[in-house]
Amino acid sequence: MRESVVQAEVMMSFVVSEELSFRIPVELRYETCDPYAVRLTFHLPGDAPVTWAFGRELLIDGVGRPCGDGDVHITPSDSSESFGDVLIRLQVGVDQALFRCGTAPLLAFLDRTDRLVPLGQERSLADFDTHLDEALDRILAEEQSTG
Repeated sequence: MRESVVQAEVMMSFVVSEELSFRIPVELRYETCDPYAVRLTFHLPGDAPVTWAFGRELLIDGVGRPCGDGDVHITPSDSSESFGDVLIRLQVGVDQALFRCGTAPLLAFLDRTDRLVPLGQERSLADFDTHLDEALDRILAEEQSTG
Protein backbone atom coordinates (compact mmCIF):
# COMPACT_ATOMS: atom_id res chain seq x y z
CA MET A 1 0.00 0.00 0.00
CA ARG A 2 1.34 3.41 -0.99
CA GLU A 3 2.10 5.93 1.74
CA SER A 4 -0.49 8.71 1.82
CA VAL A 5 0.74 10.93 4.67
CA VAL A 6 3.98 12.73 5.41
CA GLN A 7 4.48 13.96 8.97
CA ALA A 8 7.31 15.66 10.81
CA GLU A 9 7.72 17.45 14.10
CA VAL A 10 9.94 20.50 14.22
CA MET A 11 10.78 22.98 16.92
CA MET A 12 9.90 26.57 16.10
CA SER A 13 10.38 29.76 18.02
CA PHE A 14 7.17 31.60 18.83
CA VAL A 15 8.37 35.20 18.61
CA VAL A 16 6.52 37.39 21.10
CA SER A 17 8.83 40.40 20.73
CA GLU A 18 12.42 41.13 19.74
CA GLU A 19 13.43 40.30 23.30
CA LEU A 20 11.13 37.36 23.98
CA SER A 21 10.54 34.08 22.17
CA PHE A 22 10.06 30.50 23.23
CA ARG A 23 10.42 27.15 21.50
CA ILE A 24 7.34 25.07 20.74
CA PRO A 25 6.79 21.78 18.92
CA VAL A 26 4.98 22.09 15.59
CA GLU A 27 3.63 19.12 13.67
CA LEU A 28 3.90 19.37 9.87
CA ARG A 29 1.46 17.20 7.94
CA TYR A 30 0.79 16.53 4.26
CA GLU A 31 -1.90 14.16 2.98
CA THR A 32 -2.58 12.92 -0.52
CA CYS A 33 -6.33 13.38 0.07
CA ASP A 34 -5.63 17.16 0.11
CA PRO A 35 -2.56 17.35 -2.16
CA TYR A 36 -2.36 21.12 -2.46
CA ALA A 37 -2.20 21.84 1.29
CA VAL A 38 0.13 21.44 4.22
CA ARG A 39 -1.04 21.59 7.82
CA LEU A 40 0.94 23.01 10.71
CA THR A 41 -0.29 22.21 14.22
CA PHE A 42 1.17 24.51 16.85
CA HIS A 43 1.38 23.19 20.39
CA LEU A 44 1.38 26.36 22.48
CA PRO A 45 1.89 25.95 26.24
CA GLY A 46 -1.38 26.05 28.17
CA ASP A 47 -3.57 26.15 25.05
CA ALA A 48 -5.23 23.57 22.86
CA PRO A 49 -3.24 22.81 19.69
CA VAL A 50 -3.99 25.15 16.80
CA THR A 51 -3.87 23.91 13.19
CA TRP A 52 -3.37 26.10 10.15
CA ALA A 53 -3.72 24.79 6.59
CA PHE A 54 -2.32 26.61 3.60
CA GLY A 55 -0.86 25.89 0.19
CA ARG A 56 2.17 23.63 -0.04
CA GLU A 57 3.44 25.82 -2.86
CA LEU A 58 3.30 28.86 -0.55
CA LEU A 59 5.59 27.09 1.92
CA ILE A 60 7.94 26.01 -0.88
CA ASP A 61 8.12 29.55 -2.29
CA GLY A 62 8.47 31.14 1.16
CA VAL A 63 11.65 29.22 1.91
CA GLY A 64 13.38 31.12 -0.89
CA ARG A 65 11.62 34.47 -1.14
CA PRO A 66 9.00 36.56 0.67
CA CYS A 67 5.49 35.52 -0.33
CA GLY A 68 1.93 35.29 0.88
CA ASP A 69 -1.29 37.25 0.84
CA GLY A 70 -3.96 37.57 3.45
CA ASP A 71 -3.54 35.59 6.65
CA VAL A 72 -0.28 33.74 5.87
CA HIS A 73 3.08 35.31 5.02
CA ILE A 74 6.30 33.32 4.73
CA THR A 75 9.75 34.76 4.19
CA PRO A 76 13.36 33.74 4.63
CA SER A 77 15.08 35.60 7.47
CA ASP A 78 17.79 38.13 6.73
CA SER A 79 20.40 35.68 7.93
CA SER A 80 23.62 35.45 5.96
CA GLU A 81 23.68 31.68 6.52
CA SER A 82 22.88 29.63 3.42
CA PHE A 83 20.31 27.61 5.38
CA GLY A 84 19.12 30.26 7.80
CA ASP A 85 15.62 30.52 9.16
CA VAL A 86 12.17 31.00 7.72
CA LEU A 87 9.64 33.35 9.29
CA ILE A 88 5.96 32.36 9.23
CA ARG A 89 3.47 35.11 10.10
CA LEU A 90 -0.13 34.06 10.73
CA GLN A 91 -2.86 36.66 11.14
CA VAL A 92 -6.50 36.62 12.16
CA GLY A 93 -8.00 40.09 12.08
CA VAL A 94 -5.64 42.34 14.02
CA ASP A 95 -4.11 39.43 15.95
CA GLN A 96 -0.95 37.90 14.56
CA ALA A 97 1.68 35.37 15.52
CA LEU A 98 5.23 35.10 14.26
CA PHE A 99 7.16 31.82 14.17
CA ARG A 100 10.81 31.22 13.28
CA CYS A 101 11.92 27.84 11.97
CA GLY A 102 15.15 26.47 10.61
CA THR A 103 15.12 26.09 6.83
CA ALA A 104 16.67 22.60 6.84
CA PRO A 105 13.78 20.77 8.59
CA LEU A 106 11.24 22.50 6.33
CA LEU A 107 13.20 21.49 3.23
CA ALA A 108 13.44 17.89 4.47
CA PHE A 109 9.66 17.80 5.02
CA LEU A 110 8.94 19.39 1.62
CA ASP A 111 11.29 16.94 -0.08
CA ARG A 112 9.31 14.05 1.41
CA THR A 113 6.03 15.58 0.22
CA ASP A 114 7.50 15.98 -3.27
CA ARG A 115 8.53 12.33 -3.35
CA LEU A 116 4.95 11.39 -2.42
CA VAL A 117 3.26 13.83 -4.84
CA PRO A 118 5.61 15.79 -7.11
CA LEU A 119 4.82 19.48 -7.32
CA GLY A 120 2.53 20.02 -10.30
CA GLN A 121 1.19 16.45 -10.18
CA GLU A 122 -1.46 17.04 -7.52
CA ARG A 123 -4.31 16.77 -10.03
CA SER A 124 -3.16 13.33 -11.09
CA LEU A 125 -4.49 11.83 -7.87
CA ALA A 126 -7.58 9.92 -8.97
CA ASP A 127 -9.60 10.48 -5.80
CA PHE A 128 -8.81 14.19 -5.39
CA ASP A 129 -11.62 15.25 -7.74
CA THR A 130 -14.04 13.01 -5.85
CA HIS A 131 -13.02 14.52 -2.49
CA LEU A 132 -13.28 18.01 -3.98
CA ASP A 133 -16.75 17.32 -5.37
CA GLU A 134 -17.89 15.91 -2.01
CA ALA A 135 -16.50 18.92 -0.14
CA LEU A 136 -18.15 21.37 -2.54
CA ASP A 137 -21.48 19.53 -2.28
CA ARG A 138 -21.25 19.65 1.52
CA ILE A 139 -20.43 23.39 1.50
CA LEU A 140 -23.28 24.15 -0.88
CA ALA A 141 -25.72 22.11 1.23
CA GLU A 142 -24.63 23.98 4.38
CA GLU A 143 -25.02 27.34 2.62
CA GLN A 144 -28.49 26.44 1.39
CA SER A 145 -29.62 25.22 4.80
CA THR A 146 -28.47 28.42 6.55
CA GLY A 147 -29.47 30.85 3.80
